[in-house]
Amino acid sequence: MEIVILGLANCDTCRKARKALPGARFRDIRAEPLSDTERAAVLQEFGEQLINRASTTWRGLSESERSQTPESLLSANPALMKRPVILTGGTAYLGWTPEVRRSLGVE
Repeated sequence: MEIVILGLANCDTCRKARKALPGARFRDIRAEPLSDTERAAVLQEFGEQLINRASTTWRGLSESERSQTPESLLSANPALMKRPVILTGGTAYLGWTPEVRRSLGVE
């Protein structure tokens, strides 16, 4: 079963996920942005949770930028995506929480 990790190469949480899942394929969403279809799919799965409102990128946005739709925000600012997003066997996981690690058999 293929595991795909969507994230940023310089993200510490993504690095932890990559280390714990050595067979996974990693995709840096800055270097290889999500297509409109892929973005719509993860937004449908996670909704507003997908926007990382604690990020430096979010804090740098103006009020008018923050009021855009999640789709527009992520299209213009891939780093706003909460990460990692882990795709495996038709299931998607958001973040690198103890629950996600347990679900993936990594502790």
